[in-house]
Amino acid sequence: MTRLVPAVLLLALVSPALAQDAAPPTGTPPAAAAAPPDGAAATHAAPAAAAAPAIDPEAPGGDYVLDQEHSAIVFSYDHLGSSTSRGIIRGVSGTITLDPAAPASSRVEVAFPLSAIQTVSRQLDEEMFGPDLFDGAAPATAVTFTSTAVEPTGPHTARVTGDLHLNDVTAPFTLDVTLRRLGKHPMTGQPAAGFDITGTLKRSDFGLGAFVPAIGDEVRLEISAEAAKG
Repeated sequence: MTRLVPAVLLLALVSPALAQDAAPPTGTPPAAAAAPPDGAAATHAAPAAAAAPAIDPEAPGGDYVLDQEHSAIVFSYDHLGSSTSRGIIRGVSGTITLDPAAPASSRVEVAFPLSAIQTVSRQLDEEMFGPDLFDGAAPATAVTFTSTAVEPTGPHTARVTGDLHLNDVTAPFTLDVTLRRLGKHPMTGQPAAGFDITGTLKRSDFGLGAFVPAIGDEVRLEISAEAAKG
């Protein structure tokens, strides 16, 4: 029977149009074809307007609260070497504290209940709480991630390390974060931020290694997160 394992999160990135000149008539020297008529000034097409920057350097720091309607975790793992099984985790709550002047001082705290984990099978969703995996844990049991270090890896990227608490086990976990957008929300006008986040955990590290290696031990996380200034 298929089994799955979850994991958490959490806790981001930050052309012009091309004009094609007509080919000169056959036999016309290239220089003559390119030269403007006598007395006529050369004209140039106006450049296309630059797109608004994704990252506003004037955006305020502070606490940004996750938007649960536009944040989710997609997880995937190998099933019997035959397919990649996927699921989704919704209802993630938490706060991302940004410090644009000192990115290494930024922080992340997020959580979601076990009941937020959804696989491709309703039967499997129920079996996750059986003896092989969560062993009767209450669906409201929280999975949490609290950052302990933020290491900038580029202008708008960072490696975030923290403590992941899952299945009564707390272990270090690392996420690669890309800041996609920081600035005024295009609809509300309020300061907002958007992130792409990836990570990989081993479910055996959290006492959830049933059926390894038939069912993959590694669970890959792909996280999309939006947050608004609190």
